[in-house]
Amino acid sequence: MSRNYKFHNKQGLYFVSFATVYWIDVFTRQNYFDILVDSIEYCKEEEGLQLFVYCIMPNHIHFIFRSSEGKPSELLRDFKKHTSKKLIQGIIDNPQESRKVWLLWMFKRAGSKQSNIRNYQFWQHHNKPIELWSNKIIKQKINYIHLNPVVSGFVSNPIDWKYSSARNFSGDHSILRTDDLGFAISI
Repeated sequence: MSRNYKFHNKQGLYFVSFATVYWIDVFTRQNYFDILVDSIEYCKEEEGLQLFVYCIMPNHIHFIFRSSEGKPSELLRDFKKHTSKKLIQGIIDNPQESRKVWLLWMFKRAGSKQSNIRNYQFWQHHNKPIELWSNKIIKQKINYIHLNPVVSGFVSNPIDWKYSSARNFSGDHSILRTDDLGFAISI
């Protein structure tokens, strides 16, 4: 892993993105979003996750976060491990999942290519953390995250994407409550 993609400042504010293996569109059903939201809430309450900005896309996630316990790498590792297990089980248990056989086959295939995976691999291994060191850079990353569903053609206004903190920035905390960055930002 490149030195540029490591958590050097354990107390720092970071932008991370992580994707499903093969960029598979998994987050197309409500129960899979629910698994992620529940896992994020747990990490906020129990693991020291401070989540300031997020966007859950069909095949990847963006966060701006900090670990209040100074363990950002471990926090993301545990989050990805936990959500991987829960999401695979959610797919297995979902009687409406028309792509179940194909999804499980793809996750099994990805896992078989890794010596440290026993069964399924859900997430790609890298996170590409980028430490955010100035308000200008923070605002650039916030705009990038919030515009992701717009650029992808899913919505024309960032606040219309249900699983984005763009909604939080407009006062809607109904999906997931974010932490306060400490300065005003408009979307």
